Amino acid sequence: MDGGGRLDQPLMRSGPHWGPGAEGVGSPLRAPPRERVGRRRRRVSFDFARLRRRLDGARSLTWVSAYRAWLERFARRAPRRGLGLVGMLMFLGLALGYGAFLGGHMPAVVDWLKDARDQTANAAGFRIAAVSLTGQKEVSRAEVLAIAGVTGHVSLLFLDAEAARTRLMANPWIADAAVLKLYPDRLRISVTERQAFALWQKNGNVSVIADDGTVLEPFIEDRYRDLPLLVGNGAERAGHDFIAILDRFPEIRAMLKASIFVAERRWNLRLSNGLDVRLPETGVAQALERLVALDREKKLLSRDIVSVDLRLPDRVTVRLSDAAAQARDEALKDKKKKKGGDA
Repeated sequence: MDGGGRLDQPLMRSGPHWGPGAEGVGSPLRAPPRERVGRRRRRVSFDFARLRRRLDGARSLTWVSAYRAWLERFARRAPRRGLGLVGMLMFLGLALGYGAFLGGHMPAVVDWLKDARDQTANAAGFRIAAVSLTGQKEVSRAEVLAIAGVTGHVSLLFLDAEAARTRLMANPWIADAAVLKLYPDRLRISVTERQAFALWQKNGNVSVIADDGTVLEPFIEDRYRDLPLLVGNGAERAGHDFIAILDRFPEIRAMLKASIFVAERRWNLRLSNGLDVRLPETGVAQALERLVALDREKKLLSRDIVSVDLRLPDRVTVRLSDAAAQARDEALKDKKKKKGGDA
C-alpha cells in the first residue's frame, strides 16, 4: 500500500488471462479451463423391445378399463321402450332363417319374399298390363313369356330384363332377343329365330339343325322331310358351305338323298338311285362339274353302276354293279368264243 492507505496495484490484473477478450488491462481474473484427461463418455442404450411390451400392456389395460366402464354405464342405463320386442323379433327371425336353411326351404322362402315384393310393386302401379311380342314363329307366345319369366303376378319394376334375355337366348330356336321395359306398365319383347336348314344324322338319331349347326329339335314332324340330310360327325358344322356348293348344280341336288361327311375331311354323295359319288377333299366344285359333264355326254349316272370316284383330278373310276359286272364278263366270254371260231 502507499502512504495514503491505497493499494499499490489495482485489483484488476494486467497480465495475460483467459476467456473472451483475454488481452488488455482491466480484464477480470478467470481460472484456466480444466483439462480432462482419461475421462470416457458414457453410452446410454435403451431396450426398445422391453419398452414396447410395457406400452402394449398399458394400452391393453386402458382398453379393458374403458370397456368395463362402458358395460357398467350400459347396465345402469334404463332400457328403452320396445327394445325387448325388437330383440325378440330379431331372435325369432334368425331362428326361422336358420331352420329354413337346415331344412332346405330357402328357395321357398326366397320365392315368398319375391312374391311379396312384386305384390307391393303391383299395388304401387307397376303391374305389367301389356306385352308386345314380335318375331316369334317356331316358338309360341306362351313359351316366350314363360321363358322370360313374365307371369301374372310379376311386376315390371323388379323384372330383370337382362336375365330374361339370357333365358330366351338359351332356347335353341332363338338366335337373338331384346327385352325393353316401358314404365310404368308395358313390356316389349322382340326375338330373332333360327331357321331349319337341314337334317343331321348321328349314331342313328336324326335332328333338325340350323345353318350354324345348332340342334333345334329331334326330327319328328314331316314338314322337315324335304330338308337335305347330312350324316356323320362334324357334318352339322361343315354342311352350310357344302350345301351352298351343291346348290350350284341343280341336276345333282335333285338326285341327292344324303351327304355323308367322311372322317370330317371330305364328302360322299348318296343319290336317290343308290349311286355313291366320292368327292375329293379340295376342288369339290370342279369335281361336280366333271360329273355333270359326263352325265350329259354319256348318261353316266343312269347306267348300271354303284359308285363313281372323283377323288383323283386326272381320272374317273367307275364301279359296276354285280349284275352289270356279270353281264360284262359273259359278253367278254362270248366275244372270245367268236374270235376262236373265226380262227
